[in-house]
Amino acid sequence: MKRFGQYRGTTLPRRKVTKRRSGEGRAAAFLLAPDVIGLALIYVGPILFTIYLSFFSWNGISPDRTFVGFDNYQYLLNDPSWTTSLHVSLLYVLMYVPLVTGGALLLAILVAQELPESKLYRTIYFLPIAVPIVVGAIVWQLIFQPSYGFINYLLQLVGAPPQPWLSSPTQALFVVVLVSAWKQVGYFMIIFLAAILAVPREYLEVASIDGAGAVRRFRSIIWPLIRPTTIFVVVMTTILALQDFDQIFVLTRGGPNYGTYVQVYYIYDQMLKFLRMGPASAASVVLFLIIMTLSIAQIRLFRGANND
Repeated sequence: MKRFGQYRGTTLPRRKVTKRRSGEGRAAAFLLAPDVIGLALIYVGPILFTIYLSFFSWNGISPDRTFVGFDNYQYLLNDPSWTTSLHVSLLYVLMYVPLVTGGALLLAILVAQELPESKLYRTIYFLPIAVPIVVGAIVWQLIFQPSYGFINYLLQLVGAPPQPWLSSPTQALFVVVLVSAWKQVGYFMIIFLAAILAVPREYLEVASIDGAGAVRRFRSIIWPLIRPTTIFVVVMTTILALQDFDQIFVLTRGGPNYGTYVQVYYIYDQMLKFLRMGPASAASVVLFLIIMTLSIAQIRLFRGANND
């Protein structure tokens, strides 16, 4: 057996290879250091500080902080408004995730058809993602205005009674979910579209020759191959739903009667309205744990889907 590095024209001595790899590692660390430090300061630092504040009583103004241990977490459990925000957030997720996932998948299937207008439709569906959410929320607020809104005008044309919409504790959450879905469905449509277009055309052509219809081809070929993408979209839309705030602030301010009072709005009230940094930080930590759990579930679901 020839020793490593015997032929200088084809291989390098082990010592030189090790030295080169060490130099490449130092160069990579040097180039990545600014980004890593920036991410640590922007993300990790605030997360650690929030966890730290969750064990203190502080109004955010005075320099004095009182260590209270887990009292802030106990405060959350005894606060009916926090329990309400959990319930509303759950309803929000249950409505938002199927609407965005199903809508994005349906639009992706339609756009994936080889039609001359496909590029135009793709642009139209993706356009809301470029509109600032505050601007879009204001427009939708006018559309659902109870007195002179366009939706109630259409209802009156068909003889239906006008609805309170944003003034109703039961209907306001649906409107907020609709606005949020309108904003994000185009983005996830692009993700689904990329997955559908990546399906080998040969599979679909063979299935067509065998007499499989469009529904059968989707169920037996396309759906299994885009399942990892579907899992990704479901998890990401769940995380986005738990973080939505801007449109709720513009449309309803968490009302009426706590009808749209989600977790993020509870954190906003505790921090800026009541100056209770401890409970606000504790609620943020709980929300962070929920999101982290979903992220871990996303990784496991990806692995499980790829192994099937």
